[in-house]
Parts: sequence; structure tokens; C-alpha cells
Amino acid sequence: MIRFENVTRRFPGGQEALSGLSLNIDAGEMVFVTGHSGAGKSTLLKLVALIDRPTGGQVIVDGQNTARVKRRRIPAYRRQIGMVFQDHKLLYDRPVFDNVGLPLIIAGAGPRETGRRVRAALEQVGLLQKEKRNPETLSAGEQQRVGIARAIVTRPKLLIADEPTGNLDPDLSLEVMRIFRRFNEVGVTLMIASHDIGLIDRLGCRRIELEEGRLAAPGDPAEEPAWP
Repeated sequence: MIRFENVTRRFPGGQEALSGLSLNIDAGEMVFVTGHSGAGKSTLLKLVALIDRPTGGQVIVDGQNTARVKRRRIPAYRRQIGMVFQDHKLLYDRPVFDNVGLPLIIAGAGPRETGRRVRAALEQVGLLQKEKRNPETLSAGEQQRVGIARAIVTRPKLLIADEPTGNLDPDLSLEVMRIFRRFNEVGVTLMIASHDIGLIDRLGCRRIELEEGRLAAPGDPAEEPAWP
């Protein structure tokens, strides 16, 4: 599903966020990317989502070399990817329903299709009864679930999340991870950047550890997830 081949990302001034990185993630995997602040986790996810491009090497996503995706085709490329952020990135001047439906509206979906899919996504995250609420009135955990609903409303093959539990307490963090696991169980590939090693170890998924932009320890998938 995702392949990095000797990927480097160098910023002006010579700093390398990623250095000769090679890794593979299979379709249907749920993989965590770990490492200290500045290790390259967010840069790696941005390359997958085509928010950024590598300085060298190749990034292959679902058989497509991202270097060959022209600028005008980036929106279409991103429709196969759901993205979840630590700070939610919700629009507080409109209700939950509109926040979740935004990707469908941008893609040109009609009102009936948008309504059906938005409500299905909200039901998946347990927020169907709050579609008319303003996000500011929701708890931090509920706001994160709105962000997850927005990420999955287009039914992506791949879901990437950058520190999705960074602002949540342990119980809410586990709740969010259980939602991710349900998507993974129906075939969605998940790539999650997180610094919460204790939580990751409880989940029993493969861990890719970065250290100064390089692969420190790819890890092995557990035979059985160790859910509490």
C-alpha cells in the first residue's frame, strides 16, 4: 500500500527531516510511527498525503508514484486518503454536519448523497445525535471524533493520523484507538504517528520508530492485538 524507497526530505539550510528512509506498509495494516519530537514523523505523513514532496527517493502509495502526481491532480489523489489531526482543524462557524460533509461537497457530491454519507460516518463515531451542534460545544474527545468522521466520510482506502490522541486523556485516547481499530477490521489501512508508547504497546500493532529521520527499529506485528 505504501512504499518509501531511499526517501530524503531536505529543507533550506541543509537540515534533513528524513534521510535515506526505506519502508513498506501492506494494505490492511495498522501501523504506528513513533520517535521523539523532530524525528520525522509528521514529515513522513505529509509525504504520503502529498502535503509535501521528497527531495530524493520515491514515495509509492497504492501503486502510484507521488512524484508523477501533477499539482492539479492532488485533490483527486487525496480523496483516497483520510487525514486526522491533533488539533482537529474543525470550522467553528458551522455545525458538525457541515464539518463532516465538507470533503464530499468539495468533491461535488449532491445533497442527498452527502446527507446519507455524513450521517453514516457520524453513526460510526457515535455522534449521530449531535450533527446540528457547533463543534465548540463538544468535548475534546467528541471534537476528535468529528475529525475522524470527516476523514472517513469519503470511504478512503488509507487513513493517516498525526498525534490524534496528543490532547486527550488516557481513556479518551483508548476510545479513539478503538474507533481506528474498527476501521482497520473492515480493510482500511492506518498509519498513525504517536508518541504514546504505553498505549501503542497495549494495542499490539507494528511500530515503525524514527530517529533523526532514519529508521531506528521497524518492529514486528504482534500475533494478536493485546486489547485491554
